[in-house]
Amino acid sequence: MRLITAFAIGWLACSASFAESFPSRPLTLVVPFSPGGPTDVVARHLSAAMGRSLGQSVVVENRASTGGIVGSEFVVRAEPNGYTLLIHNIGMATLPALTKRLRFDPTRDFDYIGLVADVPMTLVARPNLAPSGFSELRAYIAANQRKINLANAGIGTASHLCGLMLMSQLHAAMTSIPYKGAAPAMVDVQGGQVDLLCDQVTTTLQPINTGRVKAYGSTTSQRLAALPKLPTLHEQGLGQFEVTVWHGVYAPKGTPRPVVAKLVKALQDAVGDAAFREGMLKLGAIPVAVDRATPEALSQQLRSEIARWTPVIKQANAFID
Repeated sequence: MRLITAFAIGWLACSASFAESFPSRPLTLVVPFSPGGPTDVVARHLSAAMGRSLGQSVVVENRASTGGIVGSEFVVRAEPNGYTLLIHNIGMATLPALTKRLRFDPTRDFDYIGLVADVPMTLVARPNLAPSGFSELRAYIAANQRKINLANAGIGTASHLCGLMLMSQLHAAMTSIPYKGAAPAMVDVQGGQVDLLCDQVTTTLQPINTGRVKAYGSTTSQRLAALPKLPTLHEQGLGQFEVTVWHGVYAPKGTPRPVVAKLVKALQDAVGDAAFREGMLKLGAIPVAVDRATPEALSQQLRSEIARWTPVIKQANAFID
């Protein structure tokens, strides 16, 4: 018994010492999507801001795959010491419904750090698509069932979910074309190879402003500060159409609580950082308030979004496998 007690005391002392010295080397922030995509852009702004708070570099590492599964699994298996983190988006809430082969549970296999930013979405089209406004587009889609191509950034992405909801609310069928990321999808929309794309404003803002795509509306309840002249789909008669891509930071399960506390503090410092907030707003993203950069807020958001999107995915029969 004395040996066990001594071991426990020694282990606690080592853990306390480790937490006190954390971080003593650079951290890795895993992005489970391609470089240049919306989540990658948010991650690079975040890594710089968190690095300033922690006094260590936070290095972004891309591990792209369908639905962000590979990168997420990598972090689940990583040593729970706080040096390997994951940034994921709304897709974390859709993975359990999208595939039966998921080897982790988003609600049990991570320690949550907190929410980062909300990224609105916009519905855009190739520049030479005939309809001039959303009401005309709606009629055009109804008259051309399955003839219209609707690109997305990949099965299970926010772009894919936005398309599913659009078809559901329009009671229309379009041909979904999944890409390996938002960037190649946007290239083909600009080039006229596909008709429509619903994607995050961090991807669409510059093409909209330069006239390389035609914009029909945003997926928010209010107009975007970055695109004040663009009407929302809601105000153009599309009911309760609202899709915002939230981003959260996760650590491997079992990360020492004092380390988690330091990471939460660094995240809160980051989302309150003037340079980070300015960078997000310029991209059309909305950094969360500091009181939402918490494990509790991320946990609540994840669970509510799982409940929201699971029936949508099942109804559309939109599965990865």
